[in-house]
Amino acid sequence: MAGNSQRRNRRTSNKKGAQVGSGGKRRRSLEGKGPTPPASARKGHVKNRVASAKAKQEAKRPAPRRGGAKGTAELVVGRNPVVEALREGVPATTLYVQQFIDSDERVREALQLAADRGMNLMEAPRPELDRMTNGLNHQGLVAQIPPYDYAHPEDLAAAAFDAGEDPLIVALDGVTDPRNLGAVVRSVSAFGGHGVVVPERRAAGMTAGAWKTSAGTAARTPVARATNLTRALESYQKAGLTVVGLAADGDTELQDLEVLDGPVVIVVGSEGKGLSRLVGETCDLRVRIPMPGGAESLNAGVAAGVVLWEAARRRA
Repeated sequence: MAGNSQRRNRRTSNKKGAQVGSGGKRRRSLEGKGPTPPASARKGHVKNRVASAKAKQEAKRPAPRRGGAKGTAELVVGRNPVVEALREGVPATTLYVQQFIDSDERVREALQLAADRGMNLMEAPRPELDRMTNGLNHQGLVAQIPPYDYAHPEDLAAAAFDAGEDPLIVALDGVTDPRNLGAVVRSVSAFGGHGVVVPERRAAGMTAGAWKTSAGTAARTPVARATNLTRALESYQKAGLTVVGLAADGDTELQDLEVLDGPVVIVVGSEGKGLSRLVGETCDLRVRIPMPGGAESLNAGVAAGVVLWEAARRRA
């Protein structure tokens, strides 16, 4: 009925369109959403699916051999090296065995050792093992060792103090042979030391070779990695430790060194170059090992063992 304003949805104005605000929705809808992402990043695109599949494959692959670099796994390759590593307690987690391998005593022993330790056993075709080892002569056996879990240098002294003992620590300066590192770890364990410190760069790390030379003692003797060895030694000095450097031209002979029965860090340099300049200047004392036989120097493993024996004798 004309003039009846009570009827529902009755238009009372000739103006078209919404009569209330849009809340900014129309303005926002006109704003850009930024540049279009690449196809590999757009979910559902074929290139995105290909990239995801490649990432999954890479995640399943064991890390390449890099000599125990930080954050990487290491591979022990070949029948004899694998068996020897497992005998010495190297903490391998996975044993890869070639499909249809021609078994011999070494293969059978490796399988038995791996089974006794509860390791993962993986069968792989020869081309896959060739790819994993970059073409090395693996002879059908490859063991994978996870990255070593290095301690912090300060943790070594803190653990000794917490146990009510004076810290006895060995720091290696420029020692690049993993076998020397393993020998030092073994000596530290034998003579009651509290750990070993190595620099992060230009130094040996806890590789399979170091584990083997340590004869299993690396499982109970911590190795710490220092970003800067000089600063680590200065931190030890602030904590009350005496830093003793071994040097052929040292001012004090080992038998006259009175500080070995207290908190001490023994710094051992490389056989050829000895201590670096900054490390040598940081040391509180420079000590020489008397060698009446006339040898010019000892390798790092032997030198550390001699001083650790003297420290253990004095502490006893």
